[in-house]
Amino acid sequence: MARIARVRSKTGIYHIMLRGIDKRNIFLDDEDRMKFIEKLLKARKTAGFKLYGYCLMDNHVHLLIGEQEEIGISIKRITVGYVQWHNNKHERTGHLFQNRYMSEVVETEEYLINVLRYIHQNPVKAKITNHAKDYPWSSYQQYILAYNRQEAFVDDQLVKAYFEKDTDFEEFMNASTKEEFLEYRTTQKYTDARLRKIFETEIHIDALLEMGSEERNKIIKEIYQRTGASIRQLGRVLGVGKTIIEKAIK
Repeated sequence: MARIARVRSKTGIYHIMLRGIDKRNIFLDDEDRMKFIEKLLKARKTAGFKLYGYCLMDNHVHLLIGEQEEIGISIKRITVGYVQWHNNKHERTGHLFQNRYMSEVVETEEYLINVLRYIHQNPVKAKITNHAKDYPWSSYQQYILAYNRQEAFVDDQLVKAYFEKDTDFEEFMNASTKEEFLEYRTTQKYTDARLRKIFETEIHIDALLEMGSEERNKIIKEIYQRTGASIRQLGRVLGVGKTIIEKAIK
């Protein structure tokens, strides 16, 4: 069975989140962060995608990207080289990021600037810094450079068209908001009925359980990562034991 199709953006703009496998840290020091940004900019030069925003946290990354090629190809360009470098440096092997990145479409300018604010406020909400502008590993400071006619590596045209002055930009970026985006949605609790419906929009549960274990496990693991449902809840909804779910998501 094919993987669950992603929703396509009419504008070509996506909010992407890359998370460390098992929520482990993907950046252990500032050299790691600098190398990731280097790989990000190299991928942008090769693929030609627009970079509207980013924020590097310890165990995840937010990106706001306008695609030129298929977005999944661009994400591979960004991550593969970084993983190789990171594993070599830290003398480790295996996966660093979760198998499938999370994404949401950005269809309007208003949604774009609200997502950008959410991304920039990540370090504040995590209590890493009191002010978004003081965090060195997000695109906030790049926008300030752009407003001051200095060289910056974000594609600032859409945001600057919305906020003519840097003071307007900063006021909006620092305004308190209760809006939540991609990261919050992946941690919401799902009722059994809703989780069952998610499975059955892809394949009837009886048919799923009759599949070969490899194909079945791929579907279970993908929905587990997408919804954050517990092993117990997945077993309850599917009517299978804990061991089957544990094997599927490992």
